[in-house]
Amino acid sequence: MTKHHKPNPRTSHADATYTLGRTSHETTRLIEQSRIYGDSTKRLFKRAGIAKGMRVLEIGSGAGDAAFTLAELVGPSGQVIGVDVNAEILNTARQRGIDSGMQNIEFVAGDARTLELSGDFDAVVGRFVMMYMAEPVAALKKFLTHMRPGGIVAFQEPEYTLYRALWHPDTPLMNQLISWILNVFECSGAHLDMGIGLYRTFVEAGLPEPSMHLEVPIGAAETWAGYRYMATIFQSLLPLLEKYGLATAAQVDVDTLASRIRQEVLVSKRPFFLPFHITAHASLAI
Repeated sequence: MTKHHKPNPRTSHADATYTLGRTSHETTRLIEQSRIYGDSTKRLFKRAGIAKGMRVLEIGSGAGDAAFTLAELVGPSGQVIGVDVNAEILNTARQRGIDSGMQNIEFVAGDARTLELSGDFDAVVGRFVMMYMAEPVAALKKFLTHMRPGGIVAFQEPEYTLYRALWHPDTPLMNQLISWILNVFECSGAHLDMGIGLYRTFVEAGLPEPSMHLEVPIGAAETWAGYRYMATIFQSLLPLLEKYGLATAAQVDVDTLASRIRQEVLVSKRPFFLPFHITAHASLAI
């Protein structure tokens, strides 16, 4: 058994460690993530009212996938400004934008809570980003200062606390993966309940009560891409799993993880769940 370290207490000024790392593999994982979660993100943007001609601020652009979805929705007459603290990954996002011929996106490196951004925005959005911010309410209040009256606010965040409900004696591997995920994100200082926490964040930031939806990718087919995607998650998590003494590389065995998950699903006849996530959107008062 490996030694479990207790998480460090969250301070009022320190953000969580980005649990999944900053490697080239993580960039690839983010692109794969968008293939899994992209449809739900697009549904959020459409429900929220993102439309042609809008100027949108995206927080935490990563490799650019959500920004590309936004660019399609706002069209050539609109504009998307994507911000991320990781300047290196934005080079990938810019190149992907050039390769796809999109000319209505600009990527800016920096912390969106402190950047000076010119002009007002019709919408501010983000995917899987607030969970790493020490003070989500304060961050959202800052983002709102860039908004026009009546502007749209839309965020999508994981809800890891619901993962505990999936524990079952017939799925020991899934049980172990859930335990590792919960422990490593807690140790890193991330908000495990940021999905449900979007409600409080919106309301305490002065927004109306948001419209919210819960979504989760579920699969049991032998060829489902979710098995491979979970393996990519653990490849990114592995450095912190080892750092916090939660698991070793041999215990995780990333190279065989997807096939072992698939085998457990086929034997147990219980579908496999990827992380739950919650979307929330609201509009500023006019």
